Amino acid sequence: MLDKKKKQRVIEKFKTHKNDTGSPEVQIAILTEEVKELTKHLREHKKDFSSRRGLLSKVALRHRLLRYLEREDEKRFNKLVKALKIKITKKEIIDLGPEPILPEETVEEEVEVKEE
Repeated sequence: MLDKKKKQRVIEKFKTHKNDTGSPEVQIAILTEEVKELTKHLREHKKDFSSRRGLLSKVALRHRLLRYLEREDEKRFNKLVKALKIKITKKEIIDLGPEPILPEETVEEEVEVKEE
């Protein structure tokens, strides 16, 4: 967890207006600092699984906020990623061609049964 002074420095650096404390940029920056601290802690305490769980939840929340910001304003997203030096990987969209046939929509072939 960040101490008040460190958190205030992060807010001052990434705020978008005078009284900003909750914009996506500020939230992502705070989460990034918390992730860095937790990572440092876990390198020293390898068996601290409750902290590991907290780290994973913070990373997931930061990921959701980054996707939201990217969707809403790509310019702000790119600026923030560069400032925080976050590594972003883009998933490739694979073209599967025509829509796949779902199991309910399969056409059953008529099979002739010979009776002996």
